[in-house]
Amino acid sequence: PGIYVFGELLDMPAVRELADSEFSPVFRLLTIFAYGTYADYLAEAANLPPLTEAQKNKLRHLSVVTLAAKIKCIPYSVLLEQLQLKNVRQLEDLVIEAVYADVLRGSLDQRNQRLEVDYSIGRDIRREELSTITRTLQEWCQGCEVVLSGIEEQVSRANQHKEQQLALKQQIESEVANLKKTIKVTTAAAAAATSQDPEQHLTELREPAPGTNQRQASKKTSKAKGLRGSAKIWSKSN
Repeated sequence: PGIYVFGELLDMPAVRELADSEFSPVFRLLTIFAYGTYADYLAEAANLPPLTEAQKNKLRHLSVVTLAAKIKCIPYSVLLEQLQLKNVRQLEDLVIEAVYADVLRGSLDQRNQRLEVDYSIGRDIRREELSTITRTLQEWCQGCEVVLSGIEEQVSRANQHKEQQLALKQQIESEVANLKKTIKVTTAAAAAATSQDPEQHLTELREPAPGTNQRQASKKTSKAKGLRGSAKIWSKSN
């Protein structure tokens, strides 16, 4: 009951000999279980051994796997037609059995009437299909190489941009350092010209000399006294 892959049986010499013997219908039925679907069995049912209900359900499970390889959201209508089931209840029970048998994983969307497949087992591969699989894998490898080339190009551009930004930062830092040196030399030269210490010269530029405010205040007081004295003289003369 748990066997869903039959390639090893078909490779056995004794089994292959059945194809040219009186048991050829049995061999044909085995190949349908390996590669075919329930619809294939119904098309040749007159020339094949009859199936038990368990065998029918297994072949139906394999048919769902075949459909899942082509489409991940399978409508109920397609499943009912391919599996020859009478109603949705039978279909959902069959899918639940397949899930418990670990043949596929997914969910039943009853609102939209479809089976959403997340995973399904792989089936046996015919020898004539190997060239198609090889070509598909080669195309996939080529696609991966194109993507990898694009990623490497983006990385190269990012590194170039990083180097440009680093060079610009170093240039700015160098210009700032040169500017500081220039300001320092200019300040020292100005201080030397006035025979003063550079720091003292800068301090005097920022702060007024001591006594300046006192002299200005005394001048204003003298002017005020002079004006008051003039006023007294003027009144006496009058």
